[in-house]
Amino acid sequence: MAAPKSQKKKARDGPKVSKASKQPFKPRNKSLEAAQPQALPFQLQDDMPDFPRGGGSFLSRKEREEVHAEVDRELEAEENASKSNKKKNMRKKVNATEDDLGSLFGDGISGKLPRFANRITLKNICPGMKLWGVISEVNEKDLVVNLPGGLRGLVRAADALDPALDDNVEGTENVLSSLFSVGQLVSSVVSQVDDDKKEKGKRKIWLSLRLSSLHKGFTLEAIQEGMVLSACVKSIEDHGYILHFGSPSFTGFLPKPSQGTDPGGSEFKSGKLLQGVVKSIDKTRKVVYLNSDLDMVSKIVTKDLKGISMDLLVPGMMVNARVQSTLENGIMLSFLTYFTGTVDLFHLLNPLPTKDWKDDYPQNKKVNARILFIDPLSRAVGLTLNPHLVHNKAPPLHVGIGDIYENSKVVRIDRGRGLLLEVPSSPVSTSAYVSVLDIAEDEARKLEKKFKEGSKVRVRILGFKHLEGLAVGVLKAAAFEGSVFTHSDVKPGMVVRAKIIAVDDFGAIVQFPGGVKALCPVTHMSEFEIAKPRKKFQVGAELVFRVLGCKSKRITVTHKKTLLKSKLPILSSYADATDGLLTHGWIAKIEKHGCFVRFYNGVQGFAPRHDLGLEPGSDPTSMYHVGQAVKCRVTSSVPSARRINLSFTTKHSRVSEEEEVKVGSIVSGVVDGLTPRGVIVYVNGKGYSKGIILEQHLADHHELATLLKCVLKPGAEFDQLLVLDIEGHNLVLSAKHSLINSAEKLPSEISEIHPNIVVHGFVCNLIETGCFVRFLGRLTGFSPRKKATDDLRADLSEAFFVGQSVRSEILDVDNETGRITVSLKQSTCSSTDSSLIEGYFQSEEKIAKLQLSDSNGSELEWGEGFKIGSIIEGRIQEAKDFGVVVSFDKYNDVFGFITHYQSGSSMEVGSTVRAVVLDVSKREHLVDLSIKPELVKQFDKENSSSQSQKQKRKREASKSLEVHQTVTAVVEIVKENYLVLSVPEYNSAIGFAMIYDYNTQKFPKKQFSSGQSVGATVMALPSPSTTGRLLLVLKSVTEASETSSSKRARKKLAFNVGSLVQAEITEIKPLELQVKFGVNLRGRIHITEITDGSTMDNPFGDFKVGQTLTARIIAKTDKKRTSQWELSIKQKMLTESSWSEEKLNEEDFSYSSGQPVSGYVYKVDRDWIWMTISRQVNAQLFILDSSCEPNELQEFQRRFPIGKAVSGYVLSANREKKLVRLVPRSFPVPSGETSNADVTLHMCEGDVVGGRISKILPGVRGVVVQLGPTVSGRVHFSELTDSFVTDPLSGYHEGQFVKCKVIETGHSATGTLHIDLSFRSSLKGMGGLSSKELSDNVDSSYKRVEKIEDLHPNMMVQGYVKNVSPKGCFILLSRKFDAKILLSNLASGFVDDPDKEFPVGKLVMGRVLSVEPVSCRVEVTLKTNDADSEPKPKSYDFSSLHIGAIVSGRIKRMEAYGLFITIDHTNLVGLCHISELSDDHVDNIESKYKAGEKVTAKILKVDEERRRISLGMKNSYFQDVTDIQMSSDEESDGVTKENSSDDEINSTVFRICSSQVIEEENGGSAALAQVESRASVPPLEVPLEEIENPDEDNHMKPNEDRSDEVNNQDDDKSKKRAKKKAKEERERQIRAAEERLLEKDIPRTADEFEKLVRSSPNSSFVWIKYMAFMLSLADVEKAREIAERALRTINIREESEKLNVWVAYFNLESEYGNPREEAVQNVFQRSLQYCDPKKVHLALLGMYERTEQYNLADDLLGKMVKKFKHSCKVWLRRVHITLKQEKEDVKPVITRALICLPHHKHIKFITQTAILEFKCGVPDRGRSLFEKILREYPKRTDLWSVYIDQEIRLGDTDVIRALFERATSLSLPLKKIKFLFKKYLMFEKNTGDEERVEYVKRKAMEYAENTQD
Repeated sequence: MAAPKSQKKKARDGPKVSKASKQPFKPRNKSLEAAQPQALPFQLQDDMPDFPRGGGSFLSRKEREEVHAEVDRELEAEENASKSNKKKNMRKKVNATEDDLGSLFGDGISGKLPRFANRITLKNICPGMKLWGVISEVNEKDLVVNLPGGLRGLVRAADALDPALDDNVEGTENVLSSLFSVGQLVSSVVSQVDDDKKEKGKRKIWLSLRLSSLHKGFTLEAIQEGMVLSACVKSIEDHGYILHFGSPSFTGFLPKPSQGTDPGGSEFKSGKLLQGVVKSIDKTRKVVYLNSDLDMVSKIVTKDLKGISMDLLVPGMMVNARVQSTLENGIMLSFLTYFTGTVDLFHLLNPLPTKDWKDDYPQNKKVNARILFIDPLSRAVGLTLNPHLVHNKAPPLHVGIGDIYENSKVVRIDRGRGLLLEVPSSPVSTSAYVSVLDIAEDEARKLEKKFKEGSKVRVRILGFKHLEGLAVGVLKAAAFEGSVFTHSDVKPGMVVRAKIIAVDDFGAIVQFPGGVKALCPVTHMSEFEIAKPRKKFQVGAELVFRVLGCKSKRITVTHKKTLLKSKLPILSSYADATDGLLTHGWIAKIEKHGCFVRFYNGVQGFAPRHDLGLEPGSDPTSMYHVGQAVKCRVTSSVPSARRINLSFTTKHSRVSEEEEVKVGSIVSGVVDGLTPRGVIVYVNGKGYSKGIILEQHLADHHELATLLKCVLKPGAEFDQLLVLDIEGHNLVLSAKHSLINSAEKLPSEISEIHPNIVVHGFVCNLIETGCFVRFLGRLTGFSPRKKATDDLRADLSEAFFVGQSVRSEILDVDNETGRITVSLKQSTCSSTDSSLIEGYFQSEEKIAKLQLSDSNGSELEWGEGFKIGSIIEGRIQEAKDFGVVVSFDKYNDVFGFITHYQSGSSMEVGSTVRAVVLDVSKREHLVDLSIKPELVKQFDKENSSSQSQKQKRKREASKSLEVHQTVTAVVEIVKENYLVLSVPEYNSAIGFAMIYDYNTQKFPKKQFSSGQSVGATVMALPSPSTTGRLLLVLKSVTEASETSSSKRARKKLAFNVGSLVQAEITEIKPLELQVKFGVNLRGRIHITEITDGSTMDNPFGDFKVGQTLTARIIAKTDKKRTSQWELSIKQKMLTESSWSEEKLNEEDFSYSSGQPVSGYVYKVDRDWIWMTISRQVNAQLFILDSSCEPNELQEFQRRFPIGKAVSGYVLSANREKKLVRLVPRSFPVPSGETSNADVTLHMCEGDVVGGRISKILPGVRGVVVQLGPTVSGRVHFSELTDSFVTDPLSGYHEGQFVKCKVIETGHSATGTLHIDLSFRSSLKGMGGLSSKELSDNVDSSYKRVEKIEDLHPNMMVQGYVKNVSPKGCFILLSRKFDAKILLSNLASGFVDDPDKEFPVGKLVMGRVLSVEPVSCRVEVTLKTNDADSEPKPKSYDFSSLHIGAIVSGRIKRMEAYGLFITIDHTNLVGLCHISELSDDHVDNIESKYKAGEKVTAKILKVDEERRRISLGMKNSYFQDVTDIQMSSDEESDGVTKENSSDDEINSTVFRICSSQVIEEENGGSAALAQVESRASVPPLEVPLEEIENPDEDNHMKPNEDRSDEVNNQDDDKSKKRAKKKAKEERERQIRAAEERLLEKDIPRTADEFEKLVRSSPNSSFVWIKYMAFMLSLADVEKAREIAERALRTINIREESEKLNVWVAYFNLESEYGNPREEAVQNVFQRSLQYCDPKKVHLALLGMYERTEQYNLADDLLGKMVKKFKHSCKVWLRRVHITLKQEKEDVKPVITRALICLPHHKHIKFITQTAILEFKCGVPDRGRSLFEKILREYPKRTDLWSVYIDQEIRLGDTDVIRALFERATSLSLPLKKIKFLFKKYLMFEKNTGDEERVEYVKRKAMEYAENTQD
């Protein structure tokens, strides 16, 4: 036993040596190093094998089998001897098995056969191995290749191509995608194996596809013809491809296929890998010729070559092999004589091998196999028998990762390893393997007990082994939970729960339940920045995350609560960014001009600064930080440019253009807060909430602006603020008085600026070369250094400051570049008004009020006692060096001050003085006084005078002092910024003047002294706006640019209205000349004041800027504080000298209709041209009056530019508005007409006018065309085209301009104007072919008829179907008359559905039958056969009918007492009584016969006198009839049925009964008598109330009847139903009899109808027919009268009859009412007083639905659900309309209905709502409702029946059967369940097979048996 043990030991050591091969045979520990010397002899012997080039063993086969048998016997002995250590030995055995399974065995390693087939794993793979694989991914930089055993390899782009091909491959981008494709089989070599740094235990396999590595050792001598070689296209030549095999010693050539033989050959590109069969070898040139035919390549088998080495073996090579032996997990094959290889169990022929798979592979069996892998080190070779791989194709996979399959079949159980399953995929099943690790632990321990072969399991696909065609599955229950199983399941925005597995500084790695991993960056771990991520996130914790993106299997998630809880839609692509979308994102970057925001899937947007919602003047970083989650709104997007603009202000206020705050407008505001930059105010403007006033814009004066900011507090108000600019939703405002005062003149666009004008602005920037002046918005001008000041040496930084208010003169405007050049020189920009000093005092006043705002301004009342110029007493309190301080007894906190100049003499402290108030500073509580005797005396004298004298003095003073008057003043007080002056010449009036001007605020101030005389100009008299002060402008301020003020004032006063002046043109505008004259006086010459005569095209063409003209002043208009002079240069004005002011100001408005006038266009809007015909009178021309050509109307605005001369004729004149309306052509004016307001005078019959389609009426009502602002005409349907065409409305749409001709005009009785128009181009003046030319081109058989006199019988006509009824239809022949077509004349054959075959508007051609010119009645037939065209004979010969004869015919009509049958080939009608229908008793005729059916009858009786025929149809009458006759009848019946239909119930409604029609038998006399005597009839079947489901409330009745039968309910309900049914049947008979009465003699005149209504006064049927008759005559008023008569006549008890008339009245007013809605409402309110309100509401609702007035229907329904909230029918109508319109969710309606309805109506409502959902809504919602109610009432078989009926209508068989199974599984009595089983059986008989039918029967029997037991 010693020898065997030692031998056994060596056998065990063998695997240990091979175990080291897991890391390419590199030993890791000492035991392996010690084992290496033992393996060395084997390796040395392997170097010298028995066969020179083979891999054979030195042991014979018999010796190997003996060794294996001996080893097996020893193992069994050891296992039996050591039972106590069984578990330990089993563990060792498993380890040994794993070692064997993971090792690679070649022929020369050991002398024993391997137990397992060779298998490539991560442990034994090593560089140098050759592997066959399939490409699964083609990326930009690498390829992913699936290898044997489910391994995954990567190929870098550099390793995919040989270096020799780098220069020949075209392009550098997407090279791999152009050369490789997914699913392509490739041979590769392992170049490198690295440990994965991210995941322990995993390794990265790097492959190379270079042929130089794959074909290493290849020589030209080794290549044989017929071999299959892999090659790479090196270059493309004219006749073929140069190939590269990886060796530089030889090349290859592949000829291009001939044209049309191989279309795929053109796909070869440089660098592409291909396979080919060696055709020939040119050893001289060293060229190998290949053939790339794929079919040939897949069939070539490598031949047995002598001396072939392992280096020549290539993966993918097909060989002939022989089975050598079977292994535990595969078979061993021998091939190519010398080589052996193994086939893994998953690479056998059968993809689903069972446990008996070894029986399929007996020894020496021949098979075809392909080489799968080659290991040169161990000389191991793997083969495959997979049928797909053998055919050189990758195995297909029909399953997807994550798919779940319920019924997967267990094919094989591998003990301790796993299960092989057959997955029922489509189109073929797929094999799947489940490892023991992927099975639940309790099940994995005992696989054989838990699973049986053939059993079904539930499996989820975990992955693929692409090369094996094998899916990897999992059975663990946890794998079926969770929404994320693979990377493909991850969608941006989805919320998942994940487990934290690692935390680092960069973030956290989390794992989803399915095993997918993701990264949560540190910025997304919380809403705020985290310093220590490991404390926030703990490994092992489970948290909720939201997926941000998934790119290249790299998933990013977030844990921000804002994003997690967001319910807004996510933005994951640029295409999803629609305007107005609200979503959440996070800030990625913050810059000064805005924020960059990131969204899901890498989408990024930008929010500009003005859309950040910041406080004006604040910085973005003060409010936002990077990583912050924000809610934003998409304002615009450009998906193609990947650009999205955002706004953080989510609510976008929508304001109309009229209310919108615009740049340049004046607003008010309230102070909200203060910032370093300025003041934040709430703006009282639409669309904007906040604005900012920069500090420099608080006032025109810099010192006051600073002081004003200091005293401002929240809540302070600004009455006037100018909008300078709009930044997003914030306004930039200004409180500068100068800008507010000139707001209307401030320009905001460059087009508003003209040279030589002076404009207010402010300095926005200063540079060395000049100064930038801003106006409104972003409009900016530049003042060069030389133009900024008069002193060229001045420093701009010392002359101006940013924000300074300035006046600028426009020097030049360049519209192309947008540059504006201005001048700021004081000599040209001096002030011409008092706005500067006026703003100064207003600012001071505001500051004073703000200072005293806490005391509510009460202290400001002291100012009333200190008016300027008043005398006040005070006490000298203190003496100073520069004056004395005065106190006042009444005002303790107010002090006065008297300078030495104003005192005149010394004063003692404590003495009382009387002084004149010169100035008051409320801000400082200081009053400047003067006690100069001359001033005190002067003002004391004035104050002591009486009130009348005071008023007189004021009047005198006002007369003496005028604006712009120059005066000499004396300086009384010199203030810091202004002077206090007195004007001695005018009673020492106190005035105020600024020391500086706008542009000289920073200049050195001129020094003044008290008592100095100065020249000044009066600019403003005392008023509230000037705070009661007299305001002046010093001469020294303006003397640089003007002459003395006195001269200017005198010159200004010298010009009066009527004066001739010399004026210089300063600017030429489109409608006026701007001129200047005198001294700085400006005026204008209106365009109508140029010439005396008619208008000229270019009246300003001869004028130039700078030209001097002689003009006469004709008017002076005051605009605010300035005056505008109106001048004229008309020759008449200049020559005549007798022009007084009164004469020039006379208003001349003498315009009459038809008067020709001319004017110039000054404005063009959407519909009007506005012209000026004089300075005071304007004119307007409507767009449709400007032309009749559509193309000219389309170019309306371009045809009339501003300034164009237009002539026309006055249509109407408005003296109050001084406005006239013109038309371009003349028109006749009635005698005595001077100023007619009729706006249709210019429209006469025959005129060709322009129009605009305002409405296309439904049906054949035509088109409404707008002709004027309030005038419209109608185009008849027959006047749309010259010839009758199929669809005359095609090509027309609302808003389209058209050319039309007025055919006829008229007025109705109410005075309404009617204008008939025509679009026919053949009419005179329409520009088309004439009527004669057109008739030549049109079929002469059909002529257009204008008059009824032109019609005659047998004439062919064309017309359009006007309306259709059961009796026939009416067609339009022309606009004046229609034609009637009876139902019998609609076609030669039977018309099944007239409404369907003759829709309204259809073009038909027919023949005139009769014409009645007096009554305008025309009858037409559409029959085309000759037989019908012949006139019918007046009588028929009854003698031809013999009693007993058999005749055939068709059922004309069915009655309760019998059938009326029309006998073939005649128009005779006979009656077959119900007793003669059958030998048996007939209960219901309608169930056995139908109208139009072909029948055979026997003549029983002929009564010629009474013209009656009695027929019989009993079978006994036809016993003697032969088969031949019957067959002939059937044949004729078949022929006739081709042109007939199954329904002809109403075929004779319009047919007039002639004398030849046989009357009915006496069986109908009872019904007729009842009709004649009855007072009312049921409602007529006319479109009074068309409801889609009129029986919604009764929809459950059939099912309830069935359930009642089953449930055996009380007989009372059955009796009531029977009684109701009998009543309905009686009503039906009466209605039919009534129609027959009417059919006998249809009334054709009003007199005939009057007779009929007198005979049946309570019949709504007759009254409504009378109304319809009047409407057919177009007499709407008469129809209304008839409706009123009917309502008065019908008995008050006949409510239903009255309701029918009311409904007809609704339809009448809806069609013809004016206004329509108001008319309908009036009738509706009246009807509520007489009829049931609920019925009336429902009737009106039906009318609204029929006429498609959905808005009115919605409003009415809203009222109905409040008024009739307990009505189930009303709520169902609300649900129905909601579903029909699809405009809102129906769920709120259902919820509200269930709250309002009584509980006993819930079942009915829910059931009907569910039915409506199935019919016109969402079936899933209907199912939910049914399921909800069945949970509460599971034993209601009627509910089950309705539910099943709805599903049957949808047709989903599986769902229907599932419902039947559920219903029939209920525990119910046999009587109840019997109904459901019958229904189930009927369904299966109709749709199923015999097997299903038997199944239902069997189940029913089982149910019955179980119930009986």
